[in-house]
Amino acid sequence: MPKKHKHKQKNQQKQNKFFNMKASDDGKSADVFIYGEITKYAWEEYGEVSSITFKEELEALGDDVELINLYINSPGGSVFEAMAIMAMLQRHPAKIISHIDGLAASCASVIPMISDEIRMPANALMMIHHAWTFAWGNAFELRKTADEIERISQSMIQYYLDRAGDKLSAEQLNEMLKEDTWLTADEAHTYGLCDVVEETNQAAAFAFGDEWAKKYSNVPKQLIEKQSTEITATEMAERQRIADEAKANKLYLDTILGGL
Repeated sequence: MPKKHKHKQKNQQKQNKFFNMKASDDGKSADVFIYGEITKYAWEEYGEVSSITFKEELEALGDDVELINLYINSPGGSVFEAMAIMAMLQRHPAKIISHIDGLAASCASVIPMISDEIRMPANALMMIHHAWTFAWGNAFELRKTADEIERISQSMIQYYLDRAGDKLSAEQLNEMLKEDTWLTADEAHTYGLCDVVEETNQAAAFAFGDEWAKKYSNVPKQLIEKQSTEITATEMAERQRIADEAKANKLYLDTILGGL
């Protein structure tokens, strides 16, 4: 394999890692970023990335960490991985402040519920719904998966209710969870699912692709519109390549035609 291709492949693998952690210089605090899809099938150059890797890196932050700033910008993903991550954070003795940088959807909306404080910019979004998953196998395996996802869903409900206190009843929550319910920061605050609404943060955004827009219902227009209007660096480079190629072809044709 050419070196150039190897380098490109490694960069792509690094981008697939959905979390990063960094301790402060004095080791008293740490920043944990959960960005992108939560999955046990993400890869980095040193191997598979999952909740097991999350545990190893969390422990590597050291025993002196007293404060963890947890930054979330995720469409969700594997509810089982998310619940494992939540359990690890709950066991950690540090105070945890969650920051919903742009989007906390599906299982990514449950993770901050175990925090001591949840902060959202005014333009951030939180999406909640009943847990769901994909399953295959025989009838026994499908029933087992259904039972597991039902237990997870009930656990998620309790996390939301514990956080909301008397601001949200079980009946209200159940109605909201029946469909994909998208909450603004102010709405999340009203329901007790957010403690502090901060100023609008223009940097708070999630690249909500067609894949996720098709999976979820009631997707806010701003997410779809943002996806349709944004042009990535790769797309820009491809457009420039096509334009340059067209110019070169035109010049070639003009040269040939001019000689006839």
